[in-house]
Amino acid sequence: MTPPCGSPALGAHPCQLGGQDGVHFSVWAPDAHGVEVCLFEAGEAAEHRRVALRPAGDGVWAAFVAGVGAGQLYGLRASGPWRPEAGHRFNPARLLLDPWALALAGDTERLALQTGHRRADPLHPDQAGGEHQPDPADNAAHMPRCVVVDAQAELDAGRAIAARPVIAGDRVVILEAHVKALTRRHPEVPDDQRGSYRGLAHPAVVKHLQRLGITTVCLLPVHQHISERHLIERGLSNHWGYNTLNAFAPDPGYAAATGGRAPASGAEASAVRAEFRQMVDTLHRAGIEVVLDVVYNHTAESDLDGPTLSWRGLGHARWYALREHGVPHNFSGTGNSLAFSEPRVQQWVLDSLRWWVQAFGVDGFRFDLAVSLGRDAALGHAFNPRSALLSAMAQDPVLRQVRLIAEPWDIGPDGYHVGGFEAGWLEWNDRFRDGVRAFWLGHHGTRGELATRVCASGDLFNEPRRQRLPAASVNMVTAHDGFNLADLTAHRHKHNQANGENNRDGHGHNLSANGGVEGATDDPVVLHRRRVWRRALLATLFCAQGTPQLLSGDELGHSQQGNNNSYCQDNPTTWLDWAGADTELTDFVARLSALRQRHAGLRHARWFTGQGSEPDIAWLDTDARPMRDEAWQARDRHTLTALITVGEGGAPAHERLLLVWHGDHGSCRLQLPPGDWRVLLDSARGCAVRPGEVADTVTGQLALHEASVWVLVQGLHAAGGTPVAPT
Repeated sequence: MTPPCGSPALGAHPCQLGGQDGVHFSVWAPDAHGVEVCLFEAGEAAEHRRVALRPAGDGVWAAFVAGVGAGQLYGLRASGPWRPEAGHRFNPARLLLDPWALALAGDTERLALQTGHRRADPLHPDQAGGEHQPDPADNAAHMPRCVVVDAQAELDAGRAIAARPVIAGDRVVILEAHVKALTRRHPEVPDDQRGSYRGLAHPAVVKHLQRLGITTVCLLPVHQHISERHLIERGLSNHWGYNTLNAFAPDPGYAAATGGRAPASGAEASAVRAEFRQMVDTLHRAGIEVVLDVVYNHTAESDLDGPTLSWRGLGHARWYALREHGVPHNFSGTGNSLAFSEPRVQQWVLDSLRWWVQAFGVDGFRFDLAVSLGRDAALGHAFNPRSALLSAMAQDPVLRQVRLIAEPWDIGPDGYHVGGFEAGWLEWNDRFRDGVRAFWLGHHGTRGELATRVCASGDLFNEPRRQRLPAASVNMVTAHDGFNLADLTAHRHKHNQANGENNRDGHGHNLSANGGVEGATDDPVVLHRRRVWRRALLATLFCAQGTPQLLSGDELGHSQQGNNNSYCQDNPTTWLDWAGADTELTDFVARLSALRQRHAGLRHARWFTGQGSEPDIAWLDTDARPMRDEAWQARDRHTLTALITVGEGGAPAHERLLLVWHGDHGSCRLQLPPGDWRVLLDSARGCAVRPGEVADTVTGQLALHEASVWVLVQGLHAAGGTPVAPT
């Protein structure tokens, strides 16, 4: 029985058989001795009917159930061996979620406590995994239900979403944002829409994104997720959402349609999906792409002390990459890693990704700890950039048309692979982050390192065999993980006490600075220094080759009070402070973004060669002479100049740009190339010129006093000798 084209291969699908309406259920559980579907009525704690599935081959159990349809609530039970040391943890007393379920209904707040084994204290496990015994108590009353969804109707709704905006790779500007944090305190968003998908689509928010020149919003995880046991114990929650429970449904916590609560019925779950689609449709109509941060490297079942919710109960030894004694590998640091060399696990990921593209209209994905997805069991779980799953993503007829962005590391052995993915992939570039921070914030950054990073890190990404483009480097100064911009320039040390781990969590190597005082201050000298740094960091980001990614809130000057691991802070620590926004900084970011779009030399689509009579890029020292070899790594000089001469899309150049990065605190006089130069950007003064505005003109020398990024422009002559005015 074939589900609708474009829908997941397994799961529950309404259909007809022998003239009867019903639902076809199919579940992958190759090591089980039996699998049952449990049917529930809304509001009932126990199932009213069980249906035994039959072996259908290839490890799949299936059955057609007549008389039920879309909206039916169900769960699964699987029986089989309990041999933890061999990776088998079957317990038919546990109600399980279908990994391919398209929607869930019911409370999920304390799901992390629903283990498949006995334990005296759910919050404080004290047994070794090999000593676990199955818990015979039925837990159906504490589990959410899967919802049968009409996949064809969902795909039809997806096709009704406005088409994806067409955005060239060199013009992409990404904003990394959290659905709730972005709008929870926005004064123009109605109270009942704040922190929701609907709030993100509010005209005031869309206008802000357009003003910033954002082409692509990358949302922190919106797959339905749960909080971990240790957070429940502390009265906290997983705010970021990197703990996936269901890979096919939007998290209802961000839905105005349910007031942020879990849906109680199939109808409420449908309302959540409709709200998500409306958000995507609105952003598309505004010319903005939607990319999702997705978490497939691990599941919400955590380590062996974690809950049995779905995958573990259906086939722990198949879903997870296991080491000795049935213990999962932990390449993610969260207790389990999925077995991506298993074809059915690959199918689950691919089905999920295609579903979000076809049923929800999303335009791409950023893969959390993407190295884990390429770990190959045949190679001892080493990373293989051409692994079956990664190759399938890049070649799939649906997925090859969307943006694929890798976080190119995990915490497993040999887990760092920036620049190591194949053509078709973009990658987060932490080398850009660290090199730029070091240069501006006094951590021994060199001019050579800065030059490499602002040219899209060609040492990492310009590997001839792969033929990748500069856009493959996703440049960032900050991200959700770590200090935001305000705190990067106000704290030398992390301040994560509110997370309840005695400040042990979060990264300790931040390459940050505080300007002379740790944290909040009213010292005007310190505040001025911080503002100068922030503008220089932002200007470096927007004037660098590659794909810029801005962290939401950095343009507002939002602070998290020094917390560099705010994953569990669902409160004003992370909710953007719109009322206290630094409006001058917001305007500066908008001007930087517009400057980038206006000048091809700031976003060249090809790698610079530095060759020819009129080279596309030339590096100059403060005396306007070419940089000498020994000058690149000199630690006592922090002024660098690049002369860029390129045209739009390979056309002849009509202007040349002079970019200056002056990291010294002292004064310097920079010799300019001959001719008049118009000043388009001086980050120290917060000056970024828009078209039609009068720009200062300088000739001869440029006086540099504070840490600053400059962009100057000079028009070139057309072929017939006619001067061409720079834009």
